[in-house]
Amino acid sequence: MKVLLTEDDPNLGMLLQEYLNAKGFETDLAKNGEEGIRMFIEKGNYDMCICDVMMPKKDGFSLAKEIRMKDKEVPIIFLTAKSMKEDTIQGFKVGADDYITKPFSMEELLMRMKAIFRRIHKQEADTPINTYQIGEYSFDAQTNTLAYNGSQNKLTTKESELLKLLCQNKNQSVSRSFALKLIWGDDSYFNARSMDVYITKLRKHLKEDPAIQIMNMHGEGFKLIV
Repeated sequence: MKVLLTEDDPNLGMLLQEYLNAKGFETDLAKNGEEGIRMFIEKGNYDMCICDVMMPKKDGFSLAKEIRMKDKEVPIIFLTAKSMKEDTIQGFKVGADDYITKPFSMEELLMRMKAIFRRIHKQEADTPINTYQIGEYSFDAQTNTLAYNGSQNKLTTKESELLKLLCQNKNQSVSRSFALKLIWGDDSYFNARSMDVYITKLRKHLKEDPAIQIMNMHGEGFKLIV
């Protein structure tokens, strides 16, 4: 999962980045609010934003407001030396999901992050998603329809199921064995060859947008990159 960490204290920022990377996150570090919003716009697809409040050039509250204008769903955690009630309330008003007062333990931050992810995943499980935006394409998994630039392409059931699985794990690896067992029922050699054919077909369906790739991850499986 990708995390945008915006922290103007270079020592704390580096320690947090190294800690989160060691815990399996892909963490980008910005040194101030202006750099933070620039990275958010240019790189995008972040699963969480962690923002210090008191920063030069652009404070954490202003950064959060701009992030919310671009993405209303991405979780935001504030890190701050401020413990005043008014500041905490302001943080939640601009869209914070949590608020941690310095000093704090890295383990506490990790636990709070995991709690937010659990809540999000539960909400996603309770509300099935059938429509996905894939670059310039729109994919309706319920009707097996892939739309691009006003035209629609009807996918087969297997193509649709495989593309839906890739969309649910966008920019993350999907293991071959898991995909085969989920969609084909078992991971036999012949089913694996069949899946390779369907992956090739999906690449052709998505070829009009060069920013989209379905990559073979050696020893892992596939990854839909958008």
